[in-house]
Amino acid sequence: MKELMASVWAEGLKVRKSKMFIITVVFFAFIASMMGLLMFVAHHPELAGRSAALSAKTSILGNGDWASFLTLLIQVILALGPIGFGMVTSWVFGREYADRVAKDLLSLPVSRMTIVISKFVIILCWCILLTLTLFLCGLFVGVAIKIPGWSSTNVLNSFLIFINSSILTFLLCTPVAFLACISRGYLLPIGFAILTLILTNFVAIGLPNIMPYFPWAIPALYSGIAGNELPQAEAISYFILIVVSIAGFIGTAAWWRFADQI
Repeated sequence: MKELMASVWAEGLKVRKSKMFIITVVFFAFIASMMGLLMFVAHHPELAGRSAALSAKTSILGNGDWASFLTLLIQVILALGPIGFGMVTSWVFGREYADRVAKDLLSLPVSRMTIVISKFVIILCWCILLTLTLFLCGLFVGVAIKIPGWSSTNVLNSFLIFINSSILTFLLCTPVAFLACISRGYLLPIGFAILTLILTNFVAIGLPNIMPYFPWAIPALYSGIAGNELPQAEAISYFILIVVSIAGFIGTAAWWRFADQI
């Protein structure tokens, strides 16, 4: 346990001193602010002027109340999470390869499995922080612009859906970690994260019946944001998601254990 804690501390120190950490936190806070701005414009349509694009964006906000705004935040984390969390995972696992210091890391008196676990622990903490940043900044902006229809019960229920959707999205980061390892860099895993988001939208539009069996569509089905007209997530859906997550973790651990890292 002491070895794991020391490894987690070392990985955390790398993150705290990196520009990537600040950039991601600021970006998620910025996105929450922009969602609040859209809501503000929805309540003051004269600010949109003759901008058809801005008017179209504000038209999707429904009644412009807290229920609509919280639903929007859930949509944002479902869309932003795969890419944001994927970039975090790519950075954590690909940084040593990109900087050509992977062999130095492996020379430390720490088991490779401990290194892998510590990296996933840091990714989890980082993703939770980004998730909370998005939601709390959204709440702050919503209160600041005085969105009507506040309900503590609705906020709590939305928060639970928001967090659980983020956790399901995080579980799908393990294949990204595996690709970062085998490609020894950032590009392939980030491209894979973007591809999964594109495929999820394609499946939702063109092949909705397979959504419960497509791992990257399951968080959206869980959240209910996809709508009642689409198939609902079943027990087999979560089983598939967990299997994919475990497979990605095992693949990553096996790569670190058996592959030539030099």
